[in-house]
Amino acid sequence: MSETLLKIDNIHVHYGGVKALDGVSLEIDEGEIVALMGPNGAGKSTVLKSIFGLAPVGSGKIFWHEKPIKPISHEVVKMGIAFVPQGRRVFTHLSVEENLEVGGFVIKDKNLIKNRIADVMDLFPALKTKRKEKSGSLSGGQQQMLALARGLMVDPKVLLLDEPSLGLAPKIVKEVFAKIKEINERRKTAIMVVEHNIKSLLEISNRAYVLDKGKVVITETNPKSLITGDRLERVFLGKAL
Repeated sequence: MSETLLKIDNIHVHYGGVKALDGVSLEIDEGEIVALMGPNGAGKSTVLKSIFGLAPVGSGKIFWHEKPIKPISHEVVKMGIAFVPQGRRVFTHLSVEENLEVGGFVIKDKNLIKNRIADVMDLFPALKTKRKEKSGSLSGGQQQMLALARGLMVDPKVLLLDEPSLGLAPKIVKEVFAKIKEINERRKTAIMVVEHNIKSLLEISNRAYVLDKGKVVITETNPKSLITGDRLERVFLGKAL
């Protein structure tokens, strides 16, 4: 049996008078890829932000290795959770290598940082050849790969990805999903992915949660079954399940 690494239980998040999350519960086990899907405004990104201490959790609990935590971003990183936000937020004025160093900001041992950079470069050969180049000169796909690589610098147990394929050409989208699968298999990293590219994500996921209006409306341990049925379509078109 795989261990449950992260669990959120009955989380409520409000932004002013708006309910972003309304009693959401979900979990991710060791080595799993978990899909978070739903229409725009369903609360998917807010789930990731609440885990990472970037959203105001009003009530409910977050558990890490079955112990309740109050998420504060830098503390969460030290625990073993990394977050790659949407929009390929690389530091364009810094080199590829310097971006990776920033990703390892909680690591005090310089040798360990060097080893981690070598380690992630092996996973991303295209970045290795550009390690001294400014990241602003990279293509959109390469910047997304750099954002993923930077998230791995802390050797996380859980990697949270928010829309990793956003704005990328179909060929590059395919490469990004292949890389997510490779990270999961080679490093045994558990990955929770918010993504609008539903079919690509469901093909590689072990579990899927579908949100609508701040609530989990579908939990599925056989995600590929969602590709062929009409349950997703009904959520996205606003029809009752």
